[in-house]
Amino acid sequence: MDVRWLEDVLVLLEEGNMSRAAARRNITQPAFSRRVRSFEHWLGSDILTRGSNSVEISDALAANEGEIRALIARIRDLKGRIAHFDPASSTIAIAAPHALISSVFSDILIRARRAFPALKFRLRAGNQVDCVSMFLRGDTSMLLSYETEETGPLPFDSTVRREVWGSDQLIAVVGGKLRYLVQANGALPEEATSIVYPAESFFGHILRASKSPFGTAEFSGNPVCESAFSNGIFEMVKKGLGVGWLPHSMCYKEVEQGSLVSLSGRYGRVPLRVSLYSNRRDQVSNSLQDSLTKRAAP
Repeated sequence: MDVRWLEDVLVLLEEGNMSRAAARRNITQPAFSRRVRSFEHWLGSDILTRGSNSVEISDALAANEGEIRALIARIRDLKGRIAHFDPASSTIAIAAPHALISSVFSDILIRARRAFPALKFRLRAGNQVDCVSMFLRGDTSMLLSYETEETGPLPFDSTVRREVWGSDQLIAVVGGKLRYLVQANGALPEEATSIVYPAESFFGHILRASKSPFGTAEFSGNPVCESAFSNGIFEMVKKGLGVGWLPHSMCYKEVEQGSLVSLSGRYGRVPLRVSLYSNRRDQVSNSLQDSLTKRAAP
């Protein structure tokens, strides 16, 4: 369809006369009439009732004048946005688990704004499964995600681009008065309270597979709370409500300061990878991915 046809129709509605409408469009009446017929052919319906000495405009056309005007405006706006596209002034929607928002996203935001000062983010938080679902539905064009050596990269198709952002690790930590129960060998009593992950959660699945003590209810003697929300577990652990497993990037400051005690010497560490996924069809996300990849490279 030619957008000029819509403009012709609007002028015809305003003038109510073929000759005056053709004059306003700066074309001959026969040429104007041919364009109207082309529009009718595309529409599959007549908009004019042609008599021997008169032409009547369809009521249906007049009833949809407002929608025709709005459509022309939207087409012009789209044309302008495509012609003057600037990825630096766009908004990117990104899905990320709560733990990565706390530990990694701020660094990504800082680097992104250095490259694209006007770039804006719409951050969508959730657990790992919810974030993947948001990305697959197209609610976001980027996804920040944890991976492990066992699980590997998320099984997306070739329309999705993946870049490794960095590494992390899950460690068992304890705080509050509970940290004074840590024994000389770095262990806690089996009956120590714990804040555990649900077995079906991402971290829960990892800790259950590795049979990590205090990670899930199955491998804990005294679980007092179950939560997939790492930030919430972090706060409960700091208050001494139980031992819990957390990303090292989330709690390393407290470990260094002594308010939390790492139990990794006894219970080990679970390596994690942090990857950033983007939709290859989204130009803004790919421009950002290019910039972040170059800056993140050693």
